[in-house]
Amino acid sequence: MAETIQEPGRLADEGAATLCGRVTRLALSRFRSYRAATLEPEGRLVALVGQNGAGKTNILEALSFLTPGRGLRRATLAEAAFDQGDGGWAVSAVVEGPYDEALLGTGIDGGDPDVRSRQCRIDRVSVGSATAFADHVRVVWLTPAMDGLFLGSAGERRRFLDRLVLAVDAEHGSRVNALERSLRSRNRLLEDHAPDPAWLDAVEHETAELAVAVAAARAEAVRRLAGLIAATKDPASPFPWALLALDGTLEAGVLERPALAVEDDYRTVLRDNRHRDRAAGRTTIGPHLTDLLAVHGPSGAPAERCSTGQQKALLIGLVLAHARLVAEMAGFTPVVLLDEVAAHLDPERRGALYDALEALGAQVWMTGADPHAFAGLGGRADLFTVAAGTVTRA
Repeated sequence: MAETIQEPGRLADEGAATLCGRVTRLALSRFRSYRAATLEPEGRLVALVGQNGAGKTNILEALSFLTPGRGLRRATLAEAAFDQGDGGWAVSAVVEGPYDEALLGTGIDGGDPDVRSRQCRIDRVSVGSATAFADHVRVVWLTPAMDGLFLGSAGERRRFLDRLVLAVDAEHGSRVNALERSLRSRNRLLEDHAPDPAWLDAVEHETAELAVAVAAARAEAVRRLAGLIAATKDPASPFPWALLALDGTLEAGVLERPALAVEDDYRTVLRDNRHRDRAAGRTTIGPHLTDLLAVHGPSGAPAERCSTGQQKALLIGLVLAHARLVAEMAGFTPVVLLDEVAAHLDPERRGALYDALEALGAQVWMTGADPHAFAGLGGRADLFTVAAGTVTRA
């Protein structure tokens, strides 16, 4: 491992250089609107320009599949397939990261949709899941669907929160999924008015263990992110800083008390609430109900009460701060995906965004329908023209 790179997932030593993680070649096969396409960006800023519906977001989605989970659209594997193919698709990328150059590949085979599973390879060798990709690349994104984050449901903000955590802790998604399965098992047992007490105790033991692990990862990530924001906030920036907090009993507990003590308390809560949860048909207390709270730092107003423009700027500032946190903790910058992020910014904020992206030191992939929106980049960006099923260097 390079001298300045620590083990991925650990905080970089102060003063250590941060590598720029980047994709130098992206190839799509039977993916979304592309029968086949290849891009080879040379710089750190990449702009994809084309009409609405041309397939720009599909390229960003392909990059997002270099992480665990369902990508930036939360699509099923079958939904990502080219509509004139056999249902299979593949995405491969040559990435530069802490281990020099690596070839990452993922996709599904065609054929029977009931037996398809996502395959992942590093340098053509199969790995268990996309979690292994985290040693080579991290990816964060901002899409138009996230614009209503602060006005949406707690579930939407919880998914956003877990994506933030996943970018710095590649195992977090597996723990969240395991917790959901454990909660479903408990709920099914409670449907029986005379469940086996030993079996219910065992399920609640597992549930508490997973719940505290999920809560601890969230609490630590938000604590670090809030600390970075406080240390780097710029009152003159058009992208204001956010004050962050978690509304969750377990998340609060793990910051103040030993994890084992919080686990024991939560098992007691689960046991005491069995009748209540049976009546409700669900587990009524736990990290599956946690909410992420945000405040517009300069004004002190809750994010949900801010104007649409303030919320957009606050979200951009939050994603940029998160990208810096990922770089600190991983030792190399993430690949940043920004879908139509500049379309509704005034020229001053658009220019400030491009300056902030360049200062970030990360590879950034941006999309836009209007080529004039990228005029402020000058010669700083690789420009690609996207049309129906094709990508060409502009």
